Amino acid sequence: MRSVHCSVLALLFTAWSSGALAQSAAAGGPSDFKIFVRGAQIGTEQVVVMRSPDGIVISGSGRLSAPIDVITNRCEVRYDAQWRPVDALDDALVHGQYTSLHTVFTDGTAATQAIQGGAQSAQKSDKVTPDAIVLLNSFFGLYEALAARLQNMKAGGSLRAYILPLAEIAIQVKDVNDERIQTPGRTIATRHYQLLLMNPGVPTQADLWADETGRLLRMSIPAQSFEMAREDVASVAARREAAPRAGDEQVRIAANGFTLAGTISKPLQPAAPSAGATANPAAKQSAPFVRYPAVILVGGSGPADRDEFAFNIPIFAQVAGALSDAGFLVLRYDKRGVGQSGGRADGATLEQYAEDARAVLDFLRKRKDVDPKRIAIAGHSEGGWTAMLAARKNNEVAAVVLVATPGVSGADLVLAQQDHMLQGTNTPAAERQAKIDLQKKIQHAVLTDSGWEGIPADLAKRADTPWFHSFLAFDPAKVMPNVKQPILIVQGDLDREVFAPQADRLAQLARARKAPAGAAVALVHVPGINHLLVPATTGEYEEYSRLADKNVSKDLLSAIAGWLQKTMPASGGQ
Repeated sequence: MRSVHCSVLALLFTAWSSGALAQSAAAGGPSDFKIFVRGAQIGTEQVVVMRSPDGIVISGSGRLSAPIDVITNRCEVRYDAQWRPVDALDDALVHGQYTSLHTVFTDGTAATQAIQGGAQSAQKSDKVTPDAIVLLNSFFGLYEALAARLQNMKAGGSLRAYILPLAEIAIQVKDVNDERIQTPGRTIATRHYQLLLMNPGVPTQADLWADETGRLLRMSIPAQSFEMAREDVASVAARREAAPRAGDEQVRIAANGFTLAGTISKPLQPAAPSAGATANPAAKQSAPFVRYPAVILVGGSGPADRDEFAFNIPIFAQVAGALSDAGFLVLRYDKRGVGQSGGRADGATLEQYAEDARAVLDFLRKRKDVDPKRIAIAGHSEGGWTAMLAARKNNEVAAVVLVATPGVSGADLVLAQQDHMLQGTNTPAAERQAKIDLQKKIQHAVLTDSGWEGIPADLAKRADTPWFHSFLAFDPAKVMPNVKQPILIVQGDLDREVFAPQADRLAQLARARKAPAGAAVALVHVPGINHLLVPATTGEYEEYSRLADKNVSKDLLSAIAGWLQKTMPASGGQ
């Protein structure tokens, strides 16, 4: 339920990466990067990489606003042909004050002279590994060198990096995967490196993507809400493509004044033909006409894209693959205002997200390869509420799947999450109660549009939105009576955002409906699974960035696929 980006940017010892060096002359061309903190762009950098028989030079300039507040006039690092650093220079305005660093590397020693405010202020000498990568916390373009050195590395490898002028750290390579990024102009083959930056006392996970030539595309440190992206992939129209399947189809869906972008995955093997599809003997000589049962995947809160990426787990890409293997056509889509979808998210409500899901439903019903009588909607987390709203009083929805979906009102859920979070801290009881009382006051103000007096302006601005009002006001007990379809409720028992007993309450509400015959309710609890649907130890949010297993639970996937196969069997015909 929480955004996957949180925490405060910490610059000290934050090792960052950039693209690797290409061998061709084209690789030396300039790259423009955009820098983001907490989703907001704070600046740009321009980086040039030049390679010659004598070595490599990485140089550039940039401008970064708060919280970093640095104008880099010139930054440059020279390496010899074996990637041993020779010298480094940085001239910049840091918080409005002129600062210059000049470092010379000789025989495993880095000697730095620092000038601040026009006067020499410090000299420093450090022992460094002879082939250490030179990085700087105020100019991220230098991390071109890191990706260059990563280019031929495999999982389990490690490098050394000198964070100028602080200290040397290790960078461990945890995993390497080939992926693709779609942009309006082309699809880029990328290599994704999952890294662990061994900062003193605070190891930090980071992710780096390089293009097919080895140049930097993107860098992300989720725990610090920090992103760096090359201009061609920084566009909202660019999307990271995870776990692509053969035959995946990219589609555009007409919504209310804009289009939604999505991906359709189909079974790799043809399903049984629909009833009557081969009645014509001539048809037997060609591929049978197939109408697949279909599933629409609806993402949770925040800027969820079609793969529902969270902490490098492509949740929906994995769900779509499993359901396609089970015989279903699966459509997942970027939420409005996210990825390649149009529209705006800032004024959207839960009901408007449900309208988007109904637009997707209408799109599928018109496809010749979909059986319009066998379309299910499956929602994850808040997406389950969207699925309920889309399915209520809607005979065109055949089944509903609610995964990690809250069983209490939004107002009660927020308070329960806040109380759980506070219980895990050393906050005194009186202070905890004060925070809860403030949260209750904010929620009352949002729901009644009154009582804003005494609420800090920044909190009021963040809370007073159409989405948050619709979220707080939503109560599954009021919507469930009008959801007449068969319902599957799936819950990970280590979920610490939507607590396991809430699934039981959803099941009670569903079983109390006056539903038609055949509208059965199934409840599945999956032990050891967190809110991201993967195996966990504690299930807590703080554990997400440290999860070793990034595969959606096979038990959970089997439960969903098996129930759908019974509820919407592939042999059901038109």
